[in-house]
Amino acid sequence: QPELSKRLYKLIKSQNHAISAYDQAGKESAAIASQLSDWGESTEDESLSDISDKLGVLLAEIAEQEDLFAQGLEESRGVLKQIRNTESSVQPSRTHKQKIQDEIQKLKYKEPESTKLVTLEQELVRAEAQSLVAEAQLTNITRQKFKEAYDVYTAAVIERAEKQILLAQQARRLVNLLDDTPIVPGEERPAYTAGEQAREVLNDAETGLRGWQARNDPVHSQAGRMGVNAMPGHQEGGVQNVAPLQTEHLSNEQRVEAMERAQEQAPSAPYPVAEEERVATAV
Repeated sequence: QPELSKRLYKLIKSQNHAISAYDQAGKESAAIASQLSDWGESTEDESLSDISDKLGVLLAEIAEQEDLFAQGLEESRGVLKQIRNTESSVQPSRTHKQKIQDEIQKLKYKEPESTKLVTLEQELVRAEAQSLVAEAQLTNITRQKFKEAYDVYTAAVIERAEKQILLAQQARRLVNLLDDTPIVPGEERPAYTAGEQAREVLNDAETGLRGWQARNDPVHSQAGRMGVNAMPGHQEGGVQNVAPLQTEHLSNEQRVEAMERAQEQAPSAPYPVAEEERVATAV
């Protein structure tokens, strides 16, 4: 991994482990819900059997939210991969520019009058121009995709929490239907009469889930103003006006020529445009 993208690469890899854990927790919780239902039936207690069976249904729905949550996290992770890919694509331009700067400094120290300095300075002008484009694209994509990723992430957290709260509240209604009044030896418990109420609880839970809607404060974005090359749709001025270039050894004519060549040679993007939209499948 390029140095620039190492930290995000590590973060994305760690997220993958967390997502797998949520997914596994959901599967295990669903299995436990099924076991609860089986146990209730084995007690041969009509009320306990009915309530535990319906409670198992609600607990399985709660477990299902873990799976949906994991899917939301995976979607967010996919957006972060686009930042990582862009970081990886920008690293070569940084490395190339630094290499030229190092060569210039070395030559200034060893052979300050060398004519090669002019050639290196011209090459540095081109590298600076290309680097300016790449760095601008990097910051544009990073900010946009960061907001998008954590918009998705936090929305998934809120949806999971609100739906699980809804289900847990209905589960508490079910638990309250079980009569736990103590009896003396030989005394029979009153007949179970809460079956209809228990079914109503499940219906209410289903209606609540079906009617759930996200009511999150929107995460605003200016992404619509960004063009296909990760630059503003309408730019004023050229690349050379973004930051001063190092051209101290060049004459005015040489500077103009170098800048013109740099603009012609600077790529429209530090990576294929399709890469910006592609969500890498690799970890």
